[in-house]
Amino acid sequence: MNIPLRRVALVCGAMFFSLLANITYVQTVGARGLYADPRNERALLARFGHPRGDILTYEGRTIVRSRESRRGPYEYRRVYTDGEMYAPVTGYVSLHQAAGIEQAENGVLSGDDPGMRMRRLVRDGEVDGADVRLTIRQRVQWAAYQSLRSAGLPGAAVAIDPATGAILALASYPSYDPNAYSTLNPDRLARVDHDLSLDPGRPLLNRALERSYPPGSAFTVVTAATALASGEYTPESRLSGPARLPLPGRPDHLSNPGGRPCGDGTPSLARAFRRSCDTAFADLGLRLGQDSLRDQAEAFGFGAGDLAIPLRVVPSTLPRELDRAGTALTAAGRHLERATPLVIAMLSAAVANDGVMMRPYLVQDVRLPDGSIINRGDATPYRTTLAAPLARQLASMMTAVTRPGGTGTAAAIAGVEVAAGGTPAAFSGIRPATGAGPRDHAVFTAFAPADAPEVAVGVVLEHAPPGDSAAIPIARAVLQAALS
Repeated sequence: MNIPLRRVALVCGAMFFSLLANITYVQTVGARGLYADPRNERALLARFGHPRGDILTYEGRTIVRSRESRRGPYEYRRVYTDGEMYAPVTGYVSLHQAAGIEQAENGVLSGDDPGMRMRRLVRDGEVDGADVRLTIRQRVQWAAYQSLRSAGLPGAAVAIDPATGAILALASYPSYDPNAYSTLNPDRLARVDHDLSLDPGRPLLNRALERSYPPGSAFTVVTAATALASGEYTPESRLSGPARLPLPGRPDHLSNPGGRPCGDGTPSLARAFRRSCDTAFADLGLRLGQDSLRDQAEAFGFGAGDLAIPLRVVPSTLPRELDRAGTALTAAGRHLERATPLVIAMLSAAVANDGVMMRPYLVQDVRLPDGSIINRGDATPYRTTLAAPLARQLASMMTAVTRPGGTGTAAAIAGVEVAAGGTPAAFSGIRPATGAGPRDHAVFTAFAPADAPEVAVGVVLEHAPPGDSAAIPIARAVLQAALS
């Protein structure tokens, strides 16, 4: 072979092996990306060519199922029962994207989970998608959503079993109907997504998990826990609770609701908690210091970026550094700290469970069509927030909030002791001495029964009028539904 032919042969050989290497890469490393590409019609045909598994409530009621479409190239579409009520939990699956449990549990719902693929190989046949049973209780979810809807303000409500971490209800308002996303018409789907994305009410936002709020007096649960854990305070310890507390280094001051001192101006820790005495907790924060407050807040889950239920939860946060004025305001829940409604519910749940915060979870079990269970939600400790004897002291202080003379009497339930975390109002920012600040959010957290807790709840209503207690009836309705 002469030299020119040899060179041509070498070039052709190199090109052949390059092509072979590229094909190998595409079929292995790049296959997942190609399959996920929304333009891949074969992937869409595969996704909607067989039924996905059902999604059920804890009681076994099917709230999401696949139904034959009988139209177009796609054989099945998803149907959502009571879609708006369950949308923050179930999410949706559409031609191009997914959300909620539909996304988080897509592997088992579609049958593409590696473990399910192995079963398919062993059985030498098709394995349909598995059913996902949630921890959500129908009655509790209904009470949470309908109460939010009746209030007419954007907000969220979460209910948790303190002993296990199982989420009994997770509601967000305003909501949307996932059935609109299950259309198999691409043009109609584009219009739906455009309209909901631009809706000023932000119905696609899961406010229970994806937005954090000023916790207000709910944060005094953290401050009281810090004081008790320090060993320097008991529920009977005296605090300073003047009508107005000057903020160190600032021209502003913090005032109690109503502009009055807390009792005689030197209330006990228990009385200050019962009356949601802002100045007493602000002064207490100055004495405890920012480091102690931050350590205790982190024990309650603030700053944690690992929380998933399995839906992703945005972190609840405290400022990195606080001056003395910021420390005082933070201790009273009036500064830049932020918490999701889920974490607000977890504050009460941890106290109710003798100081042990359980990891919240939303999936009770995953069951194959033959009835065998391949995954089950388990009760797992998440954090230890407080020693059990101190947690019981704090629980007793919270119980006094709903008794006559407390700020949460509207949450009381006949025949049941309810423990609550203070007044339902939370400032959206620092309230200056010279006048009214921004509109408030109404925030409330509680658990019941106080002596044998079965449910803890966190409620947030956005932009409620100052001092508004609209969050309390929502929390009360959720507690009653869980206990009935």
